[in-house]
Amino acid sequence: MYISVKTISLFIAILLTGLSAGLFYAWSVSVIPGTKKLTDLYYLEAMQSINRAILNPAFFLIFFGSMIMLAGCVIQEWGRTELTFWFLLIASIIYLVGTFGITGLGNVPLNNALDKLNLNELATDQLAQFRQHYEIRWNRFHLIRTIAAVSSFLFALLAAFTKIKYQ
Repeated sequence: MYISVKTISLFIAILLTGLSAGLFYAWSVSVIPGTKKLTDLYYLEAMQSINRAILNPAFFLIFFGSMIMLAGCVIQEWGRTELTFWFLLIASIIYLVGTFGITGLGNVPLNNALDKLNLNELATDQLAQFRQHYEIRWNRFHLIRTIAAVSSFLFALLAAFTKIKYQ
């Protein structure tokens, strides 16, 4: 049995995109509700710690790997009129704009602003004010990127199902 490079690439793209969607979804249903129960100082300390810890090779693999593999699959299917190409193109655009773009233009700047703070030097009202500014925006951006990542994953799955149909 021969498995083509295209098939392996599509499998890896779906796997990485699914892991990305799963990470963001799991964060939405576990970390966000948990951190809402923390005081302002503990919330901001927790987010500083989490934001620093997530910048690791495993996260980069799924976050950037999804985008790279989806784009590679689109290129491999270029010039075909089958639904596989269109579903992959849609998955790629949604991931690029809704997951990667929102993270880079929304969540990351907020994380950088939080990282610069020396929380022990802020008064209680300053902590509360920054938390309100940060948390509302960060969670809104996170919801958008989660919906985008899950949507991208679903379109990549649809591409796989159409590819099976056409083979």
